[in-house]
Amino acid sequence: MVILVLASCKEKQEAILSEEVVETVKETFKFWTWITADASRTDSSYKEEFEKYHAHGITAVLINTEADPELLARLSPIALKAGLEVHAWMFTVNRPGDKIALQHPDWYQVSRSGKSCFDDRPYVDYYQWLSPSHPDARKHILSLVAGLAEVQEISSVHLDYIRYPDVYLPIGLLPKYNLKQETELPDFDFDYSDAAVEKFMQIHQKNPREMENPAIDMEWKNFRLNEIRSLVNEAYKVVHEKGKYLTAAVFPYPEMADHMVRQRWDKRDIEDVLPMKYNNFYEEEVYWVGYATKQGVTDLQAKDVELHTGLYVPEMSAEDLKTAIQLAHDNGAKGVSFFDGPAITEEQLQVIKAKSEAFQP
Repeated sequence: MVILVLASCKEKQEAILSEEVVETVKETFKFWTWITADASRTDSSYKEEFEKYHAHGITAVLINTEADPELLARLSPIALKAGLEVHAWMFTVNRPGDKIALQHPDWYQVSRSGKSCFDDRPYVDYYQWLSPSHPDARKHILSLVAGLAEVQEISSVHLDYIRYPDVYLPIGLLPKYNLKQETELPDFDFDYSDAAVEKFMQIHQKNPREMENPAIDMEWKNFRLNEIRSLVNEAYKVVHEKGKYLTAAVFPYPEMADHMVRQRWDKRDIEDVLPMKYNNFYEEEVYWVGYATKQGVTDLQAKDVELHTGLYVPEMSAEDLKTAIQLAHDNGAKGVSFFDGPAITEEQLQVIKAKSEAFQP
């Protein structure tokens, strides 16, 4: 049944895409890039940017418009005409600067130490996390998903931040915050909001605020994993009803995502995942990209989900980028995505172009 629905969605997409873009959809190895839109930029500047990507082998663009469907509707035809498949990238549970959400302090997640993301944000000021357990916060998120899915030219809604705040930061980032994280620290353990606690207590008849060591309570951990899972599954239904499909940016591989941010992306209704295998964040060599790719591909074997490896280009040499792309390809990825488009150097673009030509069927 799911396969039939997905086939129907992709048939609808092919009906609105140009012949050239349909061919890119059918390629066996895809090259994507994430970009953040700026409404003040001219259409001609975007035309030039999109054409540059396409000329160097990139065939899909993930556009962050801060969930603004009007800006997305303006830019999508330009990208499509340049030969790119278009995906609507949105911040999902983390909603920085969301004017509607900010009117509702009770929508926000709360740490075990009692600090709300509404006014006391972990790590950085743009960490403004909504509670997936609050029914109104959830409705708001899904309404944003639906608005983006209405834009005719896009192929998918691309969910980012479909998780909880980082319980553990990547090891390479810890010095920046002068932190040592060897256990689950109260300031970074979420969601102890009233909505989440009350919902959990209705199911399990125990209060996570009163647990001596909530980190080892499997029901409490699973509850939060399932809250995100159910939100993603609801988004899946929303986008499919509008003839689109669902993609997502996720942490490197499921077991690691579970440990660090309470995210099990191998257990969700979704078509494509783009795990962010940013090796330098974890103080890993480029060869780790291959390991992390293979782990994710293996975890998805029983599901009809494609994995496209995400790469962080600012701290990669052109030679390392070449190696990383090859490692992703050789370990079962269906494509690679680059964060982010404007950061890709001319030398890196030449690597991407050469690899794109080499991987053509």
